[in-house]
Amino acid sequence: MLDPSWVFLSAALGLVGSIRYAIATLAGTARPNLVTWVLWAVAPLVGFSAQLSAGVGLPAVLTLAAGLGPLVVVASALATRHGHAAIGPVDIVCAVIAAAALAVWIGFDAAPTAVALAVGADAAAALPTIRKAWRDPGSENLLFYVLVGLGATITLLTLDSWAPSEWAFATYMLVLCAVLVGVVSAARRPREHPASRSRPPL
Repeated sequence: MLDPSWVFLSAALGLVGSIRYAIATLAGTARPNLVTWVLWAVAPLVGFSAQLSAGVGLPAVLTLAAGLGPLVVVASALATRHGHAAIGPVDIVCAVIAAAALAVWIGFDAAPTAVALAVGADAAAALPTIRKAWRDPGSENLLFYVLVGLGATITLLTLDSWAPSEWAFATYMLVLCAVLVGVVSAARRPREHPASRSRPPL
């Protein structure tokens, strides 16, 4: 197990990744889905508040960074209009989940449930970006997901308690980053057009 203070390195990796993504957005080489990234800011901040209420401690630093980083990306996208905004059923559903997480935390003081709902909201918000990453892999900055996934791994290695409110968000972030790295990497490989395939020898 790593010293708990390593969580600050994991948070820093996430923020560096977000800043690089924001720079790529400013340059027009990355085009974030604004609905996803706004919800990626809101859901972790709800989760962070719930973790504080549950007395999670240092592992909550990663969740805070996961909320602040997307705000930087959203600001860069709005400043340059290089973002992509599309509101569909999935976006509406995840927004409702995020609102439910906030309501549960504030109205019922059920922090563990709010953390779980925040993870659900963040995951639902990721679906449009996963779809976009497959269809247009050049619009994504792969290094961002590598750095955030590495930061989540470091956070998990610092845990001395396996209460769900402590490990849930970091585990989710690691899985999400692995999925997005896999999707972008697969989508960037040259794809052979069916018509160009040679017929097998007779």
